[in-house]
Amino acid sequence: MAHTTANTTAFIEAEQYSQFILRNLEDGLLPSTFYRNVTDFAAGDTLNIKSVGSATIQEAGENIPLDYNPIDTGEVTLSMTDFVGDGWYITDVLREDGSQIDALHAARAMESTRAIQEHFESRFLQVCGDGTTGAQTVNNANNVNGHSHRFTGSGANNTMTLGDLNVMQLSFDKANVPMAGRIAIVDPVVGATLNALAGTATVHQNQPKWQAVLEGGFVQNHNFIMNLYGWDIWTSNRLYTTTVEEATLVSGDGTAAPADTLGNVCNVFMSALDDNTRPIMNAWRRMPKTEGMRNVPLKRDEYDVTARWGLGAQRTDTLGVILTSATAIA
Repeated sequence: MAHTTANTTAFIEAEQYSQFILRNLEDGLLPSTFYRNVTDFAAGDTLNIKSVGSATIQEAGENIPLDYNPIDTGEVTLSMTDFVGDGWYITDVLREDGSQIDALHAARAMESTRAIQEHFESRFLQVCGDGTTGAQTVNNANNVNGHSHRFTGSGANNTMTLGDLNVMQLSFDKANVPMAGRIAIVDPVVGATLNALAGTATVHQNQPKWQAVLEGGFVQNHNFIMNLYGWDIWTSNRLYTTTVEEATLVSGDGTAAPADTLGNVCNVFMSALDDNTRPIMNAWRRMPKTEGMRNVPLKRDEYDVTARWGLGAQRTDTLGVILTSATAIA
């Protein structure tokens, strides 16, 4: 018997919803300006990327030979880290007896889209903030040129202060991070604190420096707070929270860290100017892909969506983290 559109509807729907999911994921994921998208990692488990340090100048004089010094070199690696998916099915009985099944199917596809979006963003922010498996070192100031890139909020009850933003700005300045493209992603609790400290008039008068770049889902699902001390500040509910005590850290003002840092939110500061300054890199091995099939014995149409990617740190001097309370507002 020949297959026609009349007797092969399951595969027509699979193609239709595959396009639907891919289109919405493009809008829902973090903007690519937040990380370096590695395009030359099409095969293999691990990509090795060479790095080159700075040259050292020395005094010279007539008839005085120069010392021949090698430049520092190294490697950073990127591996496939995430393989996620979701699956669902629709039975023939449901199609026969139910109503608005197409609407139900579309809603189910949208939920898969949302789930992958949130997981990708959560993993990105975990790589930024987690000191155990991420870019930084746990319970360590992560100094660059003598200035801390990981510390706790110096406000009451471990809240963030305007002084903390100033300290992180100085740390980035001393690390020679360009002024342009500096962004901060903070918890909404921190956003509320900064609103109270800066005043609503200041908030409403400030606009992000590169609003045109941040399109789609990020703008829709994240609130722009303000620009302070050169930071374009956004909020996110998916920031990483600490799972170990970091008692040896100090606050932004140099005092001792709070007695309890477990469960603190890791607010992320970074440079997103270009591929050379972005601290995190990403490579897609499988963009979100939907497939459908007919399960004849069970009389149902089955669908699944899967995605596979790698996330890793390519540099740490353009990344900063401030740990703050998950609940306290100054």
